[in-house]
Formats: sequence, C-alpha cells, structure tokens
Amino acid sequence: MSRPSVSGAIALVLALAAALAASAFPHARAGDDDHVEARALLQRGEILPLSRILQVVQARVPGDVIEVELDRSSKRGWEYEVKVLTATGRVIEVDVNAHDGRIRKIEDD
Repeated sequence: MSRPSVSGAIALVLALAAALAASAFPHARAGDDDHVEARALLQRGEILPLSRILQVVQARVPGDVIEVELDRSSKRGWEYEVKVLTATGRVIEVDVNAHDGRIRKIEDD
C-alpha cells in the first residue's frame, strides 16, 4: 500500500475546506451580485443612497444600525428594512420607501 503524496493530501484538505465553507454560507453565492444591482438602481434614480436613508432613520429612531436589507415588494416597490438597536436594548425595524425616503412602518422586531 502506498502513502499518499503531500501535495495530494494538501489538495484534499483544501477541497474539503472549500466545500465546508460553501456549505456554511449557502446563501452567499445567491446574492453575490446584489451590490451591482443596487448600484444600477441608484444610478437610474430608482432608489436613494443608503447614506440618505440612514439619516432619515436615525432622525426618527436613534441608536446603532445593526442590519440593512434592500427588498422589492410587488405592491410597494423597493424598500429598505433597517434594524436599529436602541440605547434601551430594543431592536426596532424601520421600513423605508427606497425611492423617496418616506418611512412606511416602525415596529419592534
């Protein structure tokens, strides 16, 4: 019985590591180009920049922004969902119209 070569063992370890990483983050590949789509929407004037949205949110709900999503609704169009951790420890979700910056909803998460 022959011993496997060192380079073969390294290749196997790297392949297993890559497979493990891919299985740990299966959603990462699905949205790899989300930033490209967001940039195109911004350049076409369909959405406001995130910096403007965060100003609007912070004016109404002070705290630390802990999560932001840009989603499309068939009824409401593009919407930013911003989660804010307040000084009292509450997590508040703020839904903002991505096109005009109007707050649609504020609720406990």
